[in-house]
Amino acid sequence: MTYIKPLSKLIAEFTKLPSVGEKTAARYAYSILNYSDEDVERLIEALKDVKQNVHFCKVCGNFTENEVCDICLTRDKKTICVVKEPKDILAFEKVKSFKGVYHVLHGVISPMEHKGPDDIKIKELLARLNGVEEVILATNPDVEGEATAMYIASLIKPLNIKVTRLARGLPEGSVIEYADETTLTQALKSRTEI
Repeated sequence: MTYIKPLSKLIAEFTKLPSVGEKTAARYAYSILNYSDEDVERLIEALKDVKQNVHFCKVCGNFTENEVCDICLTRDKKTICVVKEPKDILAFEKVKSFKGVYHVLHGVISPMEHKGPDDIKIKELLARLNGVEEVILATNPDVEGEATAMYIASLIKPLNIKVTRLARGLPEGSVIEYADETTLTQALKSRTEI
């Protein structure tokens, strides 16, 4: 479909967002056309505000408006949960059961993407370990996440700090007959006594 130039430019910008294809971008662009001038100004200001005022916490790498995020300022620092991206923290915060602090790697070791240990925030994690009793490795259970977790564990275990990995296996409410072999294998390995 051919769009007039201003719409085409806006659609092109929206398609740069994750998971936004041309159809969704076009819906967004047409929606903006129905915005009042004040609504457009508020959107512009919100975008500028995010770009100018949100940055990474100097301690953990999470998003914050301040030099150090609220989690780093107020939580128990004896346990660090290591995640790939800042958005992963939101998943843990929703369940409200983790009382420690986080460390964001900003990626994982991925030879296919030419990312090695020096390309992510591993050195910064190691610098935070004074007084830490446990490091929870909460990277994704894919090849890169597993490789990253194993590499980090190999650096931390010799320091006599407990290193744990999130349990894996069958999700709550699932049906065993539909589970794949890998999931069932992990469920058996991660079983607990009742």
